[in-house]
Amino acid sequence: MNVLSKLGSALLAGVLLQASSASAADAGAVERGRYLVNTILACGNCHTPKAADGQPIAGKELSGGGLSFNAPFFAGSASNITPDKASGIGNWSDDELKRAITQGARPDHGRLAGVPLAPMMWVAFYKAMTPADLDAVVAYLRAVAPVRNVVPLPEYKRQVPRQPYPDAEKGFTEADMRNPARRGAYLVTIGHCMECHTPAKEGKTLYEQALGTGGKPFGAAMVKGYPADWRGSVSRNITSHPEAGLGRWTDAQIKRAITQGISRDGHPLQPPMGFFWYSGLKEADLDAIVAWLRTLPAAE
Repeated sequence: MNVLSKLGSALLAGVLLQASSASAADAGAVERGRYLVNTILACGNCHTPKAADGQPIAGKELSGGGLSFNAPFFAGSASNITPDKASGIGNWSDDELKRAITQGARPDHGRLAGVPLAPMMWVAFYKAMTPADLDAVVAYLRAVAPVRNVVPLPEYKRQVPRQPYPDAEKGFTEADMRNPARRGAYLVTIGHCMECHTPAKEGKTLYEQALGTGGKPFGAAMVKGYPADWRGSVSRNITSHPEAGLGRWTDAQIKRAITQGISRDGHPLQPPMGFFWYSGLKEADLDAIVAWLRTLPAAE
């Protein structure tokens, strides 16, 4: 083989190696996005249609209409977030998707052009996603099978300002992910756990005064899409209070509650907690969540 042939072979090998590395990186991003979307983010809890028993319908993942809401400020169903171009997000750019997820801003084209996303899209929490995780979520949404499902247009009754969440405002670094409690704080933040588990007063969630003390009601008249016998629920105290909270629970009991919906005394817990999705959380991530929960000051 002459010098030119050797050089050409070396260049070809370099290109193939680079392409292989890029392909592996893309696959890794999609897999990370799949994990986030289908576990801690629990996107399917709202966006995937449900059967009569409340279980997600196979083949319709993320195609919209999973939950519908009727609140004083908004009425409508979760949208189609598959790549279908007619009824989903197939015509949205990556940057438009990222702005929707972290800022609640719709693109200036398509249905409801420029109209902010519904308040139930917890962008004040999702803005905490690291750049790598946000890229991964977008990569996965691109990889989901497109499903044609036109969700009726929602009704915006009045504008509701988005309330900042303290930990999301501070943000997280890749170094935080190496500290179990900080990684737990990150997972709980992007999982918007405190939106449900913190009480509200006069429409304002009391993050600074009563973080994690529970007591927020979810009525069957406000949230539709769960089994017909669901009568609503009230979020519980998840601080480390020994009586009102999780102070006397073991780590295993907390993990079972998160992933199986079973309380310390064995009784079943109720939606809207996304047990079905949280069941896929990795053990290390569950450990991190528990580690963070243990840092919550005891409060009634």
